[in-house]
Amino acid sequence: MGPVSEYDTKIDVKKRLTLRGARYGHYHVKEFKDGRIVLEPREPVKPFSVSRRTLRMMDSSMANLKKGLVSGPVDLSAFSTRGKK
Repeated sequence: MGPVSEYDTKIDVKKRLTLRGARYGHYHVKEFKDGRIVLEPREPVKPFSVSRRTLRMMDSSMANLKKGLVSGPVDLSAFSTRGKK
């Protein structure tokens, strides 16, 4: 299978490369010692997605809190950064 598109380009003063008719907004770059550069299209993933399993666990935890099924207070003073320099 041959290339879909083939052309020459050059890096500008700010070390940027222009891709004509790029189909994607994000690419993963692999640069090899022999000078080859391979661009693979990437689709960004939503960074704040929470799995259904985690959501069920959180719902269960909140239900336990409302029922009063909780542990005692946790002493976090060892982790405090106030006053330490």
